[in-house]
Amino acid sequence: MYIIVVGGGNIGRPLIDIATASGNEVVVIERNSSKAETVAEEFDCLVINDDATVKDTLQDAGAQRADAIISTTDEDATNIMICLLAEELGVPDVVSVVHNPEHMSLFNQVGVNTIENPQRLIAEYLYRAVKRPTIVDYMRVGETAEVFEIRVADSAPVAGKRLDEAAENGLLPEDILVVAVERSGEKNPITPRGNTVIHEGDLLTVYSARGATPEVTDVFGHYEDHAGASRRKKWMDER
Repeated sequence: MYIIVVGGGNIGRPLIDIATASGNEVVVIERNSSKAETVAEEFDCLVINDDATVKDTLQDAGAQRADAIISTTDEDATNIMICLLAEELGVPDVVSVVHNPEHMSLFNQVGVNTIENPQRLIAEYLYRAVKRPTIVDYMRVGETAEVFEIRVADSAPVAGKRLDEAAENGLLPEDILVVAVERSGEKNPITPRGNTVIHEGDLLTVYSARGATPEVTDVFGHYEDHAGASRRKKWMDER
């Protein structure tokens, strides 16, 4: 792909690293000369030290033949201006970071694919690592539903049971669905069926309409959330 990345800061640089390492042709536009120089030295890509809110700059970067433009600056006003110009120049895919949630609707009206404030996303992941330490990775779906990865503990109620058996016993209600199983010794993930037996140590990808609540993680043998709640209650009682 031919990708234009606007911004060589904390968000842009990891993106540039991933895009160049994946073999894409990448052009970076960075207004700050020091940052532009650093990006040029670190990555195998063309770097333009100029203002991306000027149409000529985007044209110089090859916007007319670009597959995508990704704006990562720390100013929503700058990002929306760049996105509008990119749309005008006919760039097929336009993506932008949005720092202020109140601005999200404006970007959506323009038809831009958006990523909410990355700092907030990082903060949510850090908080989640403390609140739900058993969850390997997760993605929120809507307001409460989540898709998450969790490893089956040896004490898990579902360990050694077929999925249909676990469902019949009420361990896996209709709002919980195991969508993939990664197992030691298996090269590829297993697509689960009703007769799939869950083993201790399996890494499961799970959809839960209610999210990864303590009651849900209990099914897979993890009771840490309850333990944390008990410790907090004991601490409050002692005070």
